[in-house]
Amino acid sequence: MMVLVSYDVSTVDKAGKTRLRKVARECQNYGQRVQNSVFEVDVDYGTFLKLKNKLEKLIDEERDSLRIYYLGNNWKSRVEHIGAKETYDPEGALII
Repeated sequence: MMVLVSYDVSTVDKAGKTRLRKVARECQNYGQRVQNSVFEVDVDYGTFLKLKNKLEKLIDEERDSLRIYYLGNNWKSRVEHIGAKETYDPEGALII
């Protein structure tokens, strides 16, 4: 299933900057960054629940925001990319 994870972490203090780095790192472990604070994550439901649980523990619900958009398995018909940044195929070959 494809989900879009978006976050806004308050960085007015050192703790916020630390939270921001931790949230970004966790998202990078599971998905592909497509904008500064936006990740496309293509995982099974169990793995998604692990990610969601980790992110909920990292953010400060009083100051930060976490948004998750469920695109499902037919996500290709729901995503349109326009602009300079190259798109990628999360189901394609992974070259390291």
